[in-house]
Amino acid sequence: MSTPAAPPVRELLVSARRRALALAPRRSDYADLPRSWRHDLVAGLTVAVVALPLALGFGVASGLGAGAGLVTAIVAGAVAAVLGGSHLQVSGPTGAMAVVLLPVVARHGTEAVPVVAIMAGGIVVLAGVLGLGRLVAYVPWPVVEGFTVGIGVVIALQQVPLALDTAPGPGENAALVAWGTLAAVDWSAAVAPLVVVALAVTVMLVLPRLHRGLPASLLAVVAATLLAEAAHLDVARIGPLPDLLAAPSLPVVDLATTSALFSSALAVAALAALESLLSARVADGMADDIGRTSPNRELFGQGLANIASGLVGGLPATGAIARTAVNVRTGARTRVAALTHAVVLTAVVLVAAPLVARIPLSALAAVLLVTAARMIDVRTAVQVCRSGRAGALVLLATLAVTVAFDLVMAVEVGVAVAAVLALRAVARSSGLHREPLPGADGDTLGADAEHALLHEHIAVYRVDGALFFADVRRFLDELALVSDVRVVVLRLGAVRVLDASGARALADVVTDLRRRGIHVLLKGLRPEHRRLAEGVGVIDALQDPDHLFDDLGAALEHARAHVRGTLPTTRMG
Repeated sequence: MSTPAAPPVRELLVSARRRALALAPRRSDYADLPRSWRHDLVAGLTVAVVALPLALGFGVASGLGAGAGLVTAIVAGAVAAVLGGSHLQVSGPTGAMAVVLLPVVARHGTEAVPVVAIMAGGIVVLAGVLGLGRLVAYVPWPVVEGFTVGIGVVIALQQVPLALDTAPGPGENAALVAWGTLAAVDWSAAVAPLVVVALAVTVMLVLPRLHRGLPASLLAVVAATLLAEAAHLDVARIGPLPDLLAAPSLPVVDLATTSALFSSALAVAALAALESLLSARVADGMADDIGRTSPNRELFGQGLANIASGLVGGLPATGAIARTAVNVRTGARTRVAALTHAVVLTAVVLVAAPLVARIPLSALAAVLLVTAARMIDVRTAVQVCRSGRAGALVLLATLAVTVAFDLVMAVEVGVAVAAVLALRAVARSSGLHREPLPGADGDTLGADAEHALLHEHIAVYRVDGALFFADVRRFLDELALVSDVRVVVLRLGAVRVLDASGARALADVVTDLRRRGIHVLLKGLRPEHRRLAEGVGVIDALQDPDHLFDDLGAALEHARAHVRGTLPTTRMG
């Protein structure tokens, strides 16, 4: 008797194997390599030049130091390049992640960050295995833009202490910290770092106008470092880099620690998944002729990249939109470009660590200030606001929550506001309309005249759009006014959306009308809505299950027969 269970077990095993193969690297990932390896190497070198100051800067901005940012770019970048679902994605530390990590460092210390990276990585791996990668498609455009602008504002605010070489003010919120820093700064001591910032910003703004191919951020850091060295400026430096290529080690944690860090790990995981998938989507749009991203495999690879980064003392990582865009623009075709970027950064650690140690922190602040300014795309934000009040409200709500609270809450609030406004729009587009019946004016003879007399006691209502929880009150209120007829025909063929609340409201309406002696017929109930209607009692509420019709003529004929049987004989005569 156990043999019937075998096929389902076999099917489960086949399905599990198919899922595992879909998440695994494959030879086709490098199909274009024989033709594109030169372009991939050049793209990887270019991305490494762009990524070096950003990795150092985001490491400092997160509170763990420049070395942690660099090792994250190397380890997470290499793992995600091989195991991720995008051929062109470049991963590493990002500004959004630095924003999320600062409160973690403030509450639990720097030693908690690798633990959070490992925990978050495990959550993201699980999301990939469960097939949750496609959920990013449900994040509305205004939420993405508000989120991006908010990140830019927060990153800029975070650079205030570094740009002034001043201890940050109290608090966790970036705006409050920036305000506290400005209130306590010694402006005479801040002149030197501000000079470094001014020079670096100027180089980053001017060089692209002279030649777009120049690595402006790297050259800005070099120029600022040379100025600080030549003028013997008293500014804070990165300092000696730690042993960035140490053997992986598992942090020592206990149950209390993991419980305290779980909410932070969940927030980091949500951000890592969201930002990585959005970045991969940008890459897909820029390179239409290259294979599309596999979202679930991308989550799987990014999760493993975060685990690897945490094991070597690094930060949580995500796909980096700016670096990915540079990778695509410089001709990358395969994952070898992102791998080359990680190899070049490794060479920097091994060869140029003493030079990196002399970089002023204020120079990195300047790089991140310009990066933040470029993230704030005013033109796109204006387009969102011009799209309508709903888009503007969603963007502004997401932006405000990002600056005031945190990024994950901002996405949650933005999606919630967008959903409420969308439901409101759907509810407004829905309606209940009373329709005239043929011959109801009585200006006919014979049988038509009889129909006109009968139609005085019949009302036909058409329900349009959606019948769901956001609209049921209006539906009930309008039909509650019906009192001058003996039969109500409800036309439901135009109902596109019917949920449990709407179906229950329909059952209540049928019950209420019957209680008042009004016969109810339903016409055009869609097959996909039939099961729900039966489940919540709509069919049971009808006087007879045969009071469901697909044809309006048949419904009216039944209604006329019912009225004919209830009218006094003298009236019909």
